[in-house]
Amino acid sequence: MIHTEKPKKIRVMLTPFRDGLQSSFGGKVRLEDYLPAMQYAAEAAGVRHMEFGGGARYQAPFFYLGEDPFETMKKMREAIGSDVDLQILTRSLSGVTLQAQNRESLNLQAKLMKAHGTTWDRNFDYMNDVDLLVKTGRPIVDVGMHHQTAIALMGLPFHSDKVHTPEFYITIGKRLLESDIRIDSICLKDASGTTDPKTFYETARGLRKMMPPEMPLWAHTHDTASMAVSQYMAAIEGGADGIDLSVRPLASGTVQPDVRSMAHALKGTGFSLDLDVSKMQMIENLLNEGLKEYDFNPVTTMADARVLGFPMPGGAIGPNVHMMVKAGLLDKYSDILAEFPVVVEAGGAWTSVTPGSQQYWLQAFNNVLYGRWEKIENGYGRAVLGYFGKTPLPPDPEVVKIASEQLNLPPFKGDPFEAVPDTLSEAGKALKEAGLPETDKNIFLVVSAMVPGKNPELNEGMRLLKGKGRIDVPLKKKAAQQAEPAPAPGAVATSEMTPFTTKCTVVEGENTRYFTVTVERLTEESAQGESPPASNPGAAAPAAQAKKAPTGKEVRVFSTFTGSVELVDIKVKVGDEVGEGQTVAVVEAMKATHDIKTPHSGTVVSIQARVGDEIDPTKPILTLTTKG
Repeated sequence: MIHTEKPKKIRVMLTPFRDGLQSSFGGKVRLEDYLPAMQYAAEAAGVRHMEFGGGARYQAPFFYLGEDPFETMKKMREAIGSDVDLQILTRSLSGVTLQAQNRESLNLQAKLMKAHGTTWDRNFDYMNDVDLLVKTGRPIVDVGMHHQTAIALMGLPFHSDKVHTPEFYITIGKRLLESDIRIDSICLKDASGTTDPKTFYETARGLRKMMPPEMPLWAHTHDTASMAVSQYMAAIEGGADGIDLSVRPLASGTVQPDVRSMAHALKGTGFSLDLDVSKMQMIENLLNEGLKEYDFNPVTTMADARVLGFPMPGGAIGPNVHMMVKAGLLDKYSDILAEFPVVVEAGGAWTSVTPGSQQYWLQAFNNVLYGRWEKIENGYGRAVLGYFGKTPLPPDPEVVKIASEQLNLPPFKGDPFEAVPDTLSEAGKALKEAGLPETDKNIFLVVSAMVPGKNPELNEGMRLLKGKGRIDVPLKKKAAQQAEPAPAPGAVATSEMTPFTTKCTVVEGENTRYFTVTVERLTEESAQGESPPASNPGAAAPAAQAKKAPTGKEVRVFSTFTGSVELVDIKVKVGDEVGEGQTVAVVEAMKATHDIKTPHSGTVVSIQARVGDEIDPTKPILTLTTKG
C-alpha cells in the first residue's frame, strides 16, 4: 500500500471538457451544453488546470457542429478567467490533425493555440520517436506555452521483451532529457489504459531519479479496462506529481476515473488531490443537465476488459463507435477487435494513440471487410513504410511490400518532414479562389482538414467558412411516430411502403450467422432483375454473385453500407459505358474511403446523388441501362 509520511498534494488536470467529450461522444458536443459546468469548476471547485482543446475536440467542432474550434477555445478562456491553466493535446508530426504537417504549419498551429487561450501543450509521438518529439516541441517552446512532452505507453497484445517495457520507456525519457529542447514536464501517457501497474511504477520511479526535482511528472490513462485507479496509485508511488481525472457522466468507461474515486483511494495514504472534491457533485449535475438530450452509447460508458487484447484509446473508441453506428457497421465491432493484435504486430508495435490508433483500427476494419491485407489503409501503409518515423519494432516485410505496391510508394528512411507537402500555400490558394479571407486562422482550418485524394469541395474548413458546416450531434432519437395499422391477412404491401433495415439470425446446427437486411418497396425494375442493396454491411457484393438484369432495363446502383455514409466522389457521368464490377462512386465511412462498384454492365443514364450527400441503401447513386 502506498504511503508518505510527509503529506503531498497530487495535482489534477480535469478532463471532462476535452477527453471526456471525445471519449464519450467523439467530441461532438456543443459548447453551450458543457460551458456552465466548466465555469463552475473554475469559480467554485478550485480547479486550476483543465484540458480544453486538441485531439478530436479541435476537429469535431468544425467537422460536425458548425463551430469554429478557435472561437470555442476563446469563449472557454473568457468564461473561466485567466487564472486557470488550459491545456491542449498535440500529436507530434500531425499536430492537431490526422495528417503529417510541415514545420511552418506546426509553427502556425502553436501561434493560434497560444492566441486563443492555451497555456499548456502536451505533445506526444505515437512512434515515441525522440527526434520528432524534439523538433515538434520547438514551436510550443517558441510561443511561450508550457511544454509537456509525453512518453506514450501501451500494453502489448503479444509478448515482447524489447519494447513497451519500463527500460524501453526510461530510455526514451533519458534521451529527451539529454536533448537541447526545453522540457517543462513529462507525462506518461497510456491512451488505452492497458499498461500494467508495475510498469507504471517502475517507469515513474526510473524517470524521477533522472528528472530535475522541480520538473513535474504526470500520469495519464483511461479506465477502459477498469485499471485506471491502480495505475495512478502505482505512478504516484513511483513519484508522479500530477494525474488526469474526470467527473461523471463523462468519467470511467473509456474516459478517466472520477475525481471522487481517486480521492477515496488515496485516503489515509498521506496523498490528496489539489481541488475541492465536495464540489464534484454540482459539476456532475450541471453536466447531466447540459447533456440530457445526448445519446450515451453503452460501448463508451462501460468498462471492457477486451481492450487488453486490442489496445484502443478511449478517445478513439468513442468516435469509432459513433461512426460505426451511423454507417450500420456495429455488428462488425467484435471482428475488428479480434483482428487488432494482427495489425499491431505486423505494423511494428507503435503505440495506439492518434493517429496510430486510427491507422490500426482502419487496417483491422479493412482486413475484416475485404480480406487480410487486400486493402492497405493509407495511414497504416505510410506508417509501415516509414513516413511517420521509425517504428519501435521492424514491421512485417511482407506487409511492407504489399503496402508499397498498393500505395505506389517506396519505403522511406529519411526525416519525415522531408516528405510533407506545402499545404499552407495550397490552402491559401483555395481560399483566394473561393473569395474568402486568407487569415492565419482560415488557412489553418483548411490545412487541418486536408486529406490526400479528398475532393476539395468536401474540405470541412472550407465548408465552415462558407457557412455550410455539417451538423451531426449524437442526440437521442425522438419517439417513433405511431405505426400504421398492419395490413389485413393476405393483403399486398402498397408501393409507397417506407424502406426499412432490420436484422435476422440464421441458425444452422451449431453455426449461428447474423445478417442485416434492407426491405424496400417492390417495383417493376426490381421484379425484373434489379439488384437490391447488398445485405453485407460495408462489403460490396461480388459482381459474379449479382443476378443478371434483362438487357435494356434500367437498374439503380446503391451504397453497400446499411447505414448513412458520405458520397465523396462519382467516377462516371451520364452517357458513360461501365463494366460489371467497375468502381462508379466512392463513399467515406470510418474516416476512410470505400469503392462502390456496379454489379452490372451498361450505360449511365442518370445520376441521382451529388458529391457531399449523405446516402444510405434506400437512396440510389445512379441509374444505368443494362447490356447483354
